[in-house]
Amino acid sequence: MEQWNHGEVTPETADTLSHAELDHMAVQLLLDPDVRAVPFEHYRTLRTHAPVHGASFGPLWFATRYDDCHEVLRHPGTAQPPTRLPEDPEPGAADESDSDSPFLFGRRERDLDPTAQKSLLRLNPPDHTRLRGLVSRGFTPRRVEQLRPAVEAMTDAVLNDLAEAREGDLLDLVGFPLPVRVIGELVGVPAEDRDLFRTLVRDAATSLEPGITPEQQQAAAAAGLQLRTYFEGLIADRKAHPQDDLTSALVAVQAAQLAGEEPGTEPLTDQEMIATLILIFAAGFETTTNLIGNGLWCLLKNPEEMGRFRLDPSLAAAAVEEMLRYQSPVQMDARRTVADIEIGGQQIPRGHWVITLLGAANRDPEKFEDPEVFRIVDRPTPVLSFATGIHYCLGASLARMEGRVFFNHLLERFDTIELTAEPEWRNTFTLRGLNALEVRVH
Repeated sequence: MEQWNHGEVTPETADTLSHAELDHMAVQLLLDPDVRAVPFEHYRTLRTHAPVHGASFGPLWFATRYDDCHEVLRHPGTAQPPTRLPEDPEPGAADESDSDSPFLFGRRERDLDPTAQKSLLRLNPPDHTRLRGLVSRGFTPRRVEQLRPAVEAMTDAVLNDLAEAREGDLLDLVGFPLPVRVIGELVGVPAEDRDLFRTLVRDAATSLEPGITPEQQQAAAAAGLQLRTYFEGLIADRKAHPQDDLTSALVAVQAAQLAGEEPGTEPLTDQEMIATLILIFAAGFETTTNLIGNGLWCLLKNPEEMGRFRLDPSLAAAAVEEMLRYQSPVQMDARRTVADIEIGGQQIPRGHWVITLLGAANRDPEKFEDPEVFRIVDRPTPVLSFATGIHYCLGASLARMEGRVFFNHLLERFDTIELTAEPEWRNTFTLRGLNALEVRVH
């Protein structure tokens, strides 16, 4: 336990907030539903008083400034969780709890799954480099732009449903159906299968959240098993009946490698394909659903900005960036140190966890003018909503394109969009989104 007592309070912060008070704020961010719903005051306080805060309750640090988060995510001395080090206790050992943050993520269930270990979210070089190089072929700017006409047609189709309903939950009517159709077409998931994924992916994604219960871990593990079973079947089908989709493309790469047509490269395994397809499909609609919901919430809460956007569709790119900044669909990312490193003047030992609070970084006043105000302008600093470095989100360009198309078509189609009920935020922290967004359109 001695290694956990590493946090320091500088003289200037000691006069304002105690280390225990800062710890309490960090715990609230991770676990308190009320704070999760509106975390921004806590972000500001931590960023002001302890921008790189070492907690006393675990080998755990919190970074809130833009530059510090950016450095952690790119630092060669950090790795994707749950990277195990040679000195770590073996899984299940009596002292294993001493080496992990006690309530960070539901990692132990996932660590038992060999397929989940092959996810790009959890890999480090050289495996990450090899696998990402293969998959990134499906997300080139040219490929994304080729998808635009299809995305526009899908957007118009779901907006027809919204127009017919006239009012209801925008997430059900549009926010889920549009992204799942787009990513389903890209990956190759048949239309008739897509509806079943909303609950499955949401249950599986719970494993990314801090403080989940044993029951939630079990539900996440069960959802993960169903996802694996589904994509095993899809891969088998594409091996027999290839089509023009990402699954068939990965199958073709594997076949070429096994045939010796790409010498010097380790062949893609079925486990790697399954893990990759689950990640791309799940992330491809879960975060974009939240972008649509969070983004429209921003516009409805800022009608003057929505009016400017409505009159000038060329603001779409800046509008989507501001939505990503102001209400990021991803609020945090984690790394584990594989060497002693220094971040923001703080010495962080090897084997510790660093939580980069992306939602705080996106509101850093050193990088963004009037950061607490939603304003559609071209900002020179790129948002960290899709992280940065080698683990920068593969689908970022696709999500941005979907968002720009959706909001332009939405505002062109409807003269009036109004809330019919005040929405509530989901009780999640890593992935930020609304439970529902009840609207009426004319």
